[in-house]
Amino acid sequence: MYPKTIQKLIELFSKFPTVGPRTAARFVFYLLRVSKKEREGLTSVISNLKNVNFCSFCFKTFESSEAKGEENLCKVCQDASRDRTLLCLVEKETDLISIEKTKKYPGLYFILGGTVSKLKKEDIKKLRLEELEERIKNPKKFGLLDTNFKEIILAFNPTVEGEATMFYLERILKKLGKKITRLGRGLPIGGELEYADEETLSSALESRR
Repeated sequence: MYPKTIQKLIELFSKFPTVGPRTAARFVFYLLRVSKKEREGLTSVISNLKNVNFCSFCFKTFESSEAKGEENLCKVCQDASRDRTLLCLVEKETDLISIEKTKKYPGLYFILGGTVSKLKKEDIKKLRLEELEERIKNPKKFGLLDTNFKEIILAFNPTVEGEATMFYLERILKKLGKKITRLGRGLPIGGELEYADEETLSSALESRR
């Protein structure tokens, strides 16, 4: 029913999380209503995504210009003042950002890339489990000098999926001989780190166990 260009864009937007065909169509027709300058600005920003990289250690995104020398590390991992005995595991980058905003966590991070639901094999395969173990054992290989993790903090949402993920991680990380803790009180059951206020997250960090 639509011109080919519009239909193609609707199909592309429909691939975004939580976006269906109707919402995707609204996006497209909104873009058609804005000025040519605004559309060009959007396409320019999308084009610049080619300059965004993933940190070689934690998988956080960063601009290419932020890298120093040959190290492909984000600003957090580059920061020599961070406590390199602490490693906080999170599901996604937005959770990392939420914790950073509290200014109460001094260590490093690792983005697991998802959670597991009832320990399904297909969910587990999608996680960066091998990458995680390799970085805990040999952080120097990824550009982190003078790093020796002593505590692994599991910072996942207090949901069924989050609990299943933490249970699984505790089981596979136990062999590494590190102290493993979880976020403590403050986070409501079923809540999400991404939407928790800074005071609640700070309390959960300080009372981890």
